[in-house]
Amino acid sequence: MAESSKPPAEGDRAIWPPVDPVSVGLGGRCPRCGEGRLFSGFLSIGKGCRNCGLDYGFADAGDGPAVFVILIIGFLVVGLALWMEVSMGPPLWVHFLLWIPLTLILSLTALRLIKGLLIALQYRNKAEEGKLDRS
Repeated sequence: MAESSKPPAEGDRAIWPPVDPVSVGLGGRCPRCGEGRLFSGFLSIGKGCRNCGLDYGFADAGDGPAVFVILIIGFLVVGLALWMEVSMGPPLWVHFLLWIPLTLILSLTALRLIKGLLIALQYRNKAEEGKLDRS
């Protein structure tokens, strides 16, 4: 078995150069090596990286991604809907036809991107080491 195919010992980060958390987070890649997949489904986090062996047990984005999506996408869609209403005055069915699908598509896309970004930033800033022991 080749030496490079073995996962590194826990805590050994010397062989993994730092990666940009923004690019790996938005790309859904492992926050340690930047190669493995972070997600096992559309929004579900995998158990670990198949490339470097990092356990994703620390990854807990909580409600952060949902809050960011609500604020960002809500601001954009409501702003565009208000602009369209004031400037063009279309019937209500046009608003439903445009804004509901647009909101769903943008929200789901942004939710995955922001979740990956927050988990990559969690790893980069070692947020898992600051958890309180509640036992």
